Amino acid sequence: MSPLTKVLIVLLTLSSIFLCATVVTYVANADNYKEKYTQLNNIAQAAKKNEENTKNQLNKTIEEMDRQKKELDIKIASLQTQITQLEAKLDATEREKAMLLQQVNSWTAITKDFYQTNDKQGQLLKNTLDELQRVQAELTKEQNEHKETTTALIEKMGIITVLEEKSRRLLEERTELQAKLDQVLRQYGKTVAAPTPVTPTKDKVRVAPVTRDLELKARVTAVDLKNSMAEISIGAADGVKESMKFHVIRGDQFICDILILDVDAEKAVGILDLVQQQPKVGDSVSTSL
Repeated sequence: MSPLTKVLIVLLTLSSIFLCATVVTYVANADNYKEKYTQLNNIAQAAKKNEENTKNQLNKTIEEMDRQKKELDIKIASLQTQITQLEAKLDATEREKAMLLQQVNSWTAITKDFYQTNDKQGQLLKNTLDELQRVQAELTKEQNEHKETTTALIEKMGIITVLEEKSRRLLEERTELQAKLDQVLRQYGKTVAAPTPVTPTKDKVRVAPVTRDLELKARVTAVDLKNSMAEISIGAADGVKESMKFHVIRGDQFICDILILDVDAEKAVGILDLVQQQPKVGDSVSTSL
C-alpha cells in the first residue's frame, strides 16, 4: 500500500470523524435551537398577548380618563357656577352687612338719645314725685288741720247752742217776771218804761255750716292710651262736674289722676295726669285718696 493511499485513508478517516462530530454537533445544536425557538416563540406570543392586553388596558384607561375628564369638566363647570353664585351672594351679604352696620349705628344713636331722654324723664318724674309727696304731705297736714278746726267748730257750735238755749230760757223767765211786775205796778197805777240800752246791741254770731268735700267713687270703664284719656262710670247725675279730679287706684297702689273734661248724665271723660302706670278698665277711681 502506498504512502499516498495511507495518507488518503487517514485523511478520509479524519474527515469522517470530523463530519460525524459536525453532524452530532449540528443535531445537538438543532434540537437546542428548536427548543429555543419554541421558547422564544412562546415568549413572543406571551409578549404579544401582553402587548394586546396592555393596549386594551391602555385604551380602557384612556377611555376611563376621558370619562373622568368629562366628569371633572362638568364638576369644574358646576363649581365655577357655584363660585359665581357664592361670589354674588357674598357681594349681597357684604351690602346687607354694610346696611345693617349703618342701621346698628343709627339705632345706637337713637338708643343713646332714648337713654338720655329716659334719664331726663326719670329725673323729672322723681322731681314730680317729690313735689307730689310734698303736696300730699301739705294736703294731709291741711286736712288734719281742717278736721281739727271742724271738730273745734262743732264743739263751739254745741256750746253756742247750749248758751242760746239758756238765753232762751232766761228770756222766757224774764218775760214772765216782766208780766208779773206789770201786774203789780198796775195795781198801783204805774207801768214799766221800756229799757234804753246804754251800749248798742250786737248781732248774734252766725256760724257758717260745716262743709265737706263730696266723696265720689266709681270705676274706669274705658281707656284711650293713644290720646291719654279715660272714661269713668258716673256722671252729672252723681255730682260729677268739669275740672274735678279723680284718683285712679289699683289695690293700695296709686296709678294716675283723671282731670274731667266732659260730663254726661251717667259717665264722664277726662285726661290722664301724673301717670305712674297705665290705667286699666276696672280700676277704682275716687275724689279722695
